[in-house]
Amino acid sequence: MDTIKFGTDGWRAVIAKEFTFENVCRVGKAIAIYLKKHGKDKHPLIIGYDPRFLADEFAMEIGKICSKAGIRVLISDKDAATPVIAFSVRDKKACGAVMLTASHNPSKYLGIKFIPEYAGPASPEIAKEIEGLSNSSSEPEPAAPMSIEKFDPNEAYERYITKFADLETIKKAKLNIVYDPMHGSGRVLLPKLLAKAAGKLTLLNENRDVLFGGKNPEPAEENLKELSAKVVELNADLGLATDGDADRFGVVDRHGSFFSANQVLSLVFWYLVEHKKFTGSVVRSLATTHMIDRIAEKHRIKVHETPVGFKYIAEIMMKEEVILGGEESGGLSIKGHIPEKDGLLADLLITEMVAKTKKPVDQLWQELISKFGDCAGEKVNLPISAPDKEKLVRFLKTSAPEALGGQKVTGRTESDGVKLLLEDGWVAVRPSGTEDIARVYFESGSEKKVADIEKDFGRILQKLGI
Repeated sequence: MDTIKFGTDGWRAVIAKEFTFENVCRVGKAIAIYLKKHGKDKHPLIIGYDPRFLADEFAMEIGKICSKAGIRVLISDKDAATPVIAFSVRDKKACGAVMLTASHNPSKYLGIKFIPEYAGPASPEIAKEIEGLSNSSSEPEPAAPMSIEKFDPNEAYERYITKFADLETIKKAKLNIVYDPMHGSGRVLLPKLLAKAAGKLTLLNENRDVLFGGKNPEPAEENLKELSAKVVELNADLGLATDGDADRFGVVDRHGSFFSANQVLSLVFWYLVEHKKFTGSVVRSLATTHMIDRIAEKHRIKVHETPVGFKYIAEIMMKEEVILGGEESGGLSIKGHIPEKDGLLADLLITEMVAKTKKPVDQLWQELISKFGDCAGEKVNLPISAPDKEKLVRFLKTSAPEALGGQKVTGRTESDGVKLLLEDGWVAVRPSGTEDIARVYFESGSEKKVADIEKDFGRILQKLGI
């Protein structure tokens, strides 16, 4: 029997290898047992799925298991975005949701994400309990079967999201927009919303394709070349993208230049504070830009730093008023919204910002760095063995250098790997728990400073024989 192991946001595996009907049913039974054990089965369970191969069939199998366990099931009538399914939990007063998705991963992968009744990522405790039940031989207690009903989750979300995105302001600006859903679930709803507001809308890759056009459905710069080219060709104001399940976003400016998630998060945070007058705190993961801290300092806003994973951001968003919660991998949510990352909302907020300020993204970014200083960053996936991971982390914790790239090391945090704080920037090292890599993040006030820090970090690796 395969061991099912939950990662940062649920269980993911290769279709027909580990992700089989047998193993999916094991997870389905575990979720049913969890819901009944904690007395949550009196409310319906939402089930959704992204456009991947067999995702709808796997979703129905889980629906049948939960129905036989006495849990009423509401299953999406078509593939849907993860944030839409998460909102459905709140809208339908459900006990939670099961989302069949592998998000931005390659097409050969599929996954199961459990969303509890609070409409955000499962806490580590909930995930651990469901993981344990998945690897046991436990069966749900028999009960009178409940109904399996199909529903359209997009209708309620479409009405709801206009509370957070001003479509009327966008409409007045008559923007020329290009949107690339990357063959994912964003194609189901976002074109409809943009069509109501954009002056001109051009769609790319708007058909369902289980192979995602042969690319990873991740809105990273290397995967959005077609979007960049189309924006330039059409002289568009803005290029937008979402990943496979539309919980992550991508942005391209009028010149076809890609804007990183760190830049977008900084711009949206600034816009919410300066133009929409949001109040509260701000939450970012440890690998996310400190440009957010600079903006927060000016406005006397408290900053929370969390380990990587939106579930940690969600925990704080449920405890206090948070203006923005964000992570550098492309996750964003805002005050009043569900505590789950939402690429649809992120794209709408960027569009509203351009419409409201009557300034293009690149100009807004230049204005931001003129106020708060430049900010450059880089992420490196470092190939490294398990013993060398331990050696590197141990060295940084016990024998960290006094300086990197000519900058003094001013502090260190160890909440998730090791993060060294510098006079003008930081370095974070996060060893992967599943792969022979360590993710290394660099940030400083210029590309040259980042290069200098990276060079010194390379000398440390040489010294350690890594």
